[in-house]
Amino acid sequence: MSSLSSQDAANARRQMRRRRLQAFLFVVPLLLFILFAFVAPITTMLFRSVYNPTVAELVPETLTMLEDWDGEALPDPAVVTQMAVDMKRMAGNRTSGKFADEINRALPGMSSVIKSTARGLRRADDAELAANGAEMLLAENDRWAKPATWRAIRSAGQVYTSSYYLTAVDLEYDAEGEIIMRDTQIYKQLYTKTLKMALIITGLTMLLGYPLAFYMSQASPAMANFLMVFVLLPFWTSLLVRTTAWIALLQAGGVVNSTLIWAGLINEPIELLYNEFSTILAMTHILLPFMVLPLYAVMRGIDASFMRAAISMGSNPIGAWYKIYLPMSLPGLSAGALLVFIISVGYYITPALVGGTDGQMISNIIAFHMQVSNNWELAAALGSLLLILILVLYWLFDRFVGTDNLKLG
Repeated sequence: MSSLSSQDAANARRQMRRRRLQAFLFVVPLLLFILFAFVAPITTMLFRSVYNPTVAELVPETLTMLEDWDGEALPDPAVVTQMAVDMKRMAGNRTSGKFADEINRALPGMSSVIKSTARGLRRADDAELAANGAEMLLAENDRWAKPATWRAIRSAGQVYTSSYYLTAVDLEYDAEGEIIMRDTQIYKQLYTKTLKMALIITGLTMLLGYPLAFYMSQASPAMANFLMVFVLLPFWTSLLVRTTAWIALLQAGGVVNSTLIWAGLINEPIELLYNEFSTILAMTHILLPFMVLPLYAVMRGIDASFMRAAISMGSNPIGAWYKIYLPMSLPGLSAGALLVFIISVGYYITPALVGGTDGQMISNIIAFHMQVSNNWELAAALGSLLLILILVLYWLFDRFVGTDNLKLG
């Protein structure tokens, strides 16, 4: 009997292991998708924000010789000569443009200097360059005689650097290696404006979405389904079409301005497009369903008898709603607010099309550095800071406003 019980237990353990293996195999595709579509890109972005070996790979000998330089006077002639040799080599293999872009980010104005110098030294004789390379390089442009140029080369030659994160918060290193404010303050203002616009959009979707979700939850099933079609209708239309429709409505000769002029309310068109107003308006329209759907899902499960019981006991409708219904609907409200806020912080297409210069968000600047300036390291740093900011805000939300802290009833 004891032997039979032991065998049954062993069979039960084998069946449990088999079920666990089958369950794991079912989720393997999802885990692989998360790994390649979420974990790998974010890890690459975080790594790219501090790793930039371009200059170190292009001029390794020059950087090695600059390690003992004090950074004050002009480097030794041997260092300058090695730089001249490297310039000719980069001109021959067409990498001088890449080197110029990297140095220009550390010291603006150096791009044209490096490119013209590479063209001037491209046909130089190797023996003459080895003997008189320092004089030949200094003769190409007087900026090669300035210590700031060589400090920029040494700084850009660091394989691992935090300078991109400093730039992302409008800071930089000075000649002595101290952290100072940059002359142009751009990115902190963009982060602030992005958060402000995201909060405004979230508030507007709450004001518009809560009454609609409440009415749908109280309406008959036929009416609720009819209204749900209109809530879901934007998902059936291309995002590009919805955004360009707002351009047609808000432009100087669009429907809104033409109607106002026809009604005699204004004499000339109002600037409704390419500003913060147009971005907030268009994004509120696009993100409204993300607020309505969580609210409706929660409100549909709230028993209407609670409100009737509160009113029958002497409470007025507004008081009953505030004390009974609103607390019970807060999980849906908080979920919708979190969803809309996170989406709006990283939105790109709508601000790019209708925002213009004033309505741009931090995501548009990240796209600019990736597509136009090719400064992927700065784009990665900006994206990493945005990710950290969202995670911190989510932690604060979950800590102080999350569903675990909501007092229902």
